[in-house]
Amino acid sequence: MSLPLRLTLRFALNVALVWALAAFVPQAFALGGGFPASVIIGALLTLMNLVVRPFLDVATLPLKLVATILAFILVNGAFVWLTAWIIQRMDPALGSLQVQGGLPGWLSVILVFGIGNWLMKMLLR
Repeated sequence: MSLPLRLTLRFALNVALVWALAAFVPQAFALGGGFPASVIIGALLTLMNLVVRPFLDVATLPLKLVATILAFILVNGAFVWLTAWIIQRMDPALGSLQVQGGLPGWLSVILVFGIGNWLMKMLLR
């Protein structure tokens, strides 16, 4: 599969993942701005998967050797936190994102993002 096609599919799947989280887990993933915000956040996630995730994976490599599940949660937690942090600094008219529900809300969003990204990775090989 060509790189442009993989990026386009990853973008579409990220938009769908953001939309699904907002639709099915609204108590933990509060998204403002409707579908346009889903598209913006999906684009940001796609870009961050290309640029940020490799650095996070390398940084947590020693931890992955010891505790894969903990590393999975930490990498995806840092990824979700960084995404929310960037969205908060954008123009609120473009959209908003908050992870709610305390630790259980964060864990559910982190696990859904992680599993969703893993599935995308497997599908797009």
